[in-house]
Amino acid sequence: MAKQALGPIRRSFAPWDDPEAKPLIHFRGVTKRYGDFTAVDGIDLPIYEREFHALLGPSGCGKTTLMRMLAGFEEPTEGDVLLDGASLKGVPPYRRPVNMMFQSYALFPHMSVEKNVAFGLKQDGMAKSEIADRVAEMLTLVRLQDFAKRKPHQLSGGQRQRVALARSLAKKPRVLLLDEPLGALDKKLREATQFELTDLQVDLGMTFLIVTHDQEEAMTVADRIAVMDQGVIRQVATPAEIYEQPASRYVADFIGDINILEGRLEKGANGISRLVVPEDGLVVETDQPVESDAQNAWYAIRPEKLRVSLDQPADIAVNTVSGEIWDIAYLGDVSIYHVKLDNGTIMRATTANTTRLVERPISWDDRVWLTWDRNAGVVLTS
Repeated sequence: MAKQALGPIRRSFAPWDDPEAKPLIHFRGVTKRYGDFTAVDGIDLPIYEREFHALLGPSGCGKTTLMRMLAGFEEPTEGDVLLDGASLKGVPPYRRPVNMMFQSYALFPHMSVEKNVAFGLKQDGMAKSEIADRVAEMLTLVRLQDFAKRKPHQLSGGQRQRVALARSLAKKPRVLLLDEPLGALDKKLREATQFELTDLQVDLGMTFLIVTHDQEEAMTVADRIAVMDQGVIRQVATPAEIYEQPASRYVADFIGDINILEGRLEKGANGISRLVVPEDGLVVETDQPVESDAQNAWYAIRPEKLRVSLDQPADIAVNTVSGEIWDIAYLGDVSIYHVKLDNGTIMRATTANTTRLVERPISWDDRVWLTWDRNAGVVLTS
């Protein structure tokens, strides 16, 4: 039986939880060196058919190098890249059933939209009638059928992005590689296009692999995310698991905003773990079972899990800390509070603005109390 997912998932699809499932793509012990520099270090990563998989990490972490090895533009120094169980060693890029959509789109400026989409099909020697039908199908798919005769400079950024997508899909590859595909779009258009991409991927039943440094983008589009750092993978999981159950401080800190407190770990009764933060006089209780002999640990809690109050709670023994409002950011839908604790630590709390009027607004220099539930945060030992 498949394990219960942590948090919402985009669809009922989890072949990685099936021990009998075979991956479509398998990076097996892959290392890539450039002289003395190791760009990718011993990565083992299976990706399954029909999965939308994201490689997420900062610049220089090795994610694009990993994608380029799948595309055939780079060869592994060690290890192998498998597709359907067969090695891709020595197979040139044009003979691999994968296609790449580049961040720059790389459209031919002198060609019309339909000729850009048809270019790869002509190179493959497809019959003219088949090319016309395929181009019409692709332009309808990306809702650009009325723009077939236009040149790229006559299109908006979002339209050019869709032309590049149509061209990448025209040859019907087994795998579509997306290298920072939405980086040139403005925020609202980028958000809308992310949902279009996910719907398109499900409708086509294809395998998509996206490289991005944008956390929100990865969280929106992907079934699973591989978080990379300095050539290695720190965690592979669904977006909800990455956010709610990070495997390390690096992952917790890289994905979204978080407060991290260091303390001494104590195992209590009835499955309750305690973390004592001496400098804050804070005791954290959590119902998370901690399988570790480590004495020092870290407690990570997201800003939206904290409650902010001007009134002292009745129970201040555990999961409660007091501080002074240091900064406030009003973003319309939410307000962000920076609370300075007595020892100088700054904690960040986020509150949804569910009403237009606030009877007792929290303001600068106010003394407030932060409280949270036992299941609100996560204990990390690395």
